[in-house]
Amino acid sequence: MLPREFFARNALDVAPELLGCLLTSRSAQGAVTVRITEVEAYAGALDAASHAYRGRTARNAVMFGPPGHAYVYFIYGMHFSVNVVCMPDGIAEAVLVRAGEVVDGHALARSRRHASRSADGADLARGPGRLASALGLGRAHDGADLCEPDGPLTLEAGKPVEGTLIRMGPRTGVSRAADLPWRFHLAGEASVSPYRRAKAAGPVPEKAN
Repeated sequence: MLPREFFARNALDVAPELLGCLLTSRSAQGAVTVRITEVEAYAGALDAASHAYRGRTARNAVMFGPPGHAYVYFIYGMHFSVNVVCMPDGIAEAVLVRAGEVVDGHALARSRRHASRSADGADLARGPGRLASALGLGRAHDGADLCEPDGPLTLEAGKPVEGTLIRMGPRTGVSRAADLPWRFHLAGEASVSPYRRAKAAGPVPEKAN
C-alpha cells in the first residue's frame, strides 16, 4: 500500500508518481484492478479549474483532507470521476485519475462497460467516466481511505515499465487555466484518452473574501 505521507505532498509532485500504480475496487461482485496510465493535477485555491478554487462546499469537502482519500463526484449528469486527495489536512489539492489499463477483473469490468467495443479491452478504462464505471465507483466511494488494506478502494505501488516515458501537457477538456501542463500520461499506452481542448471560458469570477 502507498503510505499516507506519499499523498501529503503537492499534487504536481504526486501526479506523475501515480502513473503505473494499481487502483483496486472491491465489492460483493468481486475486485477490479486498473494500472493508472493518465492523470491530471489540480491545485485547489491556486487553480481556477479546481473544484476547490472558490472554497469548501458540501460537494468538495473531501478535497480538504486528510490526504490519501478518494474524492468521487458526479459530473455532467452522466458519470462519476475519481480523484486522489493530496496535501496536509485543510489544503485542497487532488489528482484526477483520467485513464488506466484493466489488469485484473476483466470480466467484471466488461459487465459494467457494455458499450466497450475494443476487443483487447484498451477502452475499458479510457477516460475518467469509463474508468469509474469499470471500477464500479459511485457516491458511496467519496471519502474512501485509499491507504486502508482491503478497503473498498485501495492504491498500491505498481511495477515500473522499463523504458516507458512520461509525457506532460495541458489538461483535457478544461476551460479555465487550460494551458497549464498538468496532465501526465505514459507514452504509447493504448488506454490513454485523447486530448480535447475545451472552449475558452469567460473571466474567472472573483473569490469571496
